[in-house]
Amino acid sequence: MFVYELILIIILVKICFKLTNGICKSNASLVGKTALVTGGNSGIGYHTALGLASRGCRVIIASRSCSVDVKNNIIQHTNNPNVVIKNFDLGSLASIRRFAQQLNEEEEKIDILINNSGSGGFGNKFTEDGLHLGMQVNHFGPFLLTHLLIGLLKKSGSASIIFVSSYLSFFNNLSLENLNNPYCSEDESLISGTCDAMTYCNSKVCNIIMANEFAERLSKFGIDVNSLNPGNVRTPIFLIFLQQHCLQYLIKPFYDTFGFFLKTPFEGAQTTLHLAISNKLKGTTGKHYWDCVQFPIIPSIIKDKQICSKIWTKSQELVRLARKEEI
Repeated sequence: MFVYELILIIILVKICFKLTNGICKSNASLVGKTALVTGGNSGIGYHTALGLASRGCRVIIASRSCSVDVKNNIIQHTNNPNVVIKNFDLGSLASIRRFAQQLNEEEEKIDILINNSGSGGFGNKFTEDGLHLGMQVNHFGPFLLTHLLIGLLKKSGSASIIFVSSYLSFFNNLSLENLNNPYCSEDESLISGTCDAMTYCNSKVCNIIMANEFAERLSKFGIDVNSLNPGNVRTPIFLIFLQQHCLQYLIKPFYDTFGFFLKTPFEGAQTTLHLAISNKLKGTTGKHYWDCVQFPIIPSIIKDKQICSKIWTKSQELVRLARKEEI
């Protein structure tokens, strides 16, 4: 009997999870609008791009490696030929600048910027820019890219910027001192995963901080900026972290079992789509969302306006933002 009861409990929990998943219900047309989705080649980003394209949006998918197959799949499923793929590397400030320059030369405007790219499992690796790789990909890179595209976003007249964060932002230990210096030993990074996990948490709270800071600075231009938690989603980043920090023979059974309770990438993309599409949210800025509803609780560090302002200023310094590029 115990086995049957366990199966019933598992099914009920799964149903509960499914019923509480937020779903983007807006059918607003996006014809005539252009959206940029970073990391749109797979996972949440791919389904975000797919959802935007299905509503007639012109979608630019940007990632480190995006194949023509991704573009063709979206066109095939949406009958929308206005899908563009671009390759750039958030782990290189030079690559980000080249990419932004190209967009500024080729595009008339950007209506929706979705900073979706994110990854983990980098250990104590630093980039050629002297930035921690995890922090650069998840925070410094999107921070710089957003600055460099402000001109195109202003031309929209009603643009929105979305930062995809995580509930793990609540477990951060972020400070001005460890913004670019996790100060973890190599053993901690490679064996326990403590350093990687905390760096990821810190990068994700930075996403919320930056969204709020951008919101304050850009409200006068009619640009809405919000952040979100997509939830526990079964994407490659979760498996990559397990592969690097868990016993190999435990990975597949754990992933297959626990993965049953995770959201699908389609479900994980719903809150992003809600923020990007819903006309009811026009004018809503500086807010944080879970499952398509505004979440009333934020990580405690975000309540400290002084430290958030210092993290913004330090980030400007670390990405070597020119004075004329500042907002």
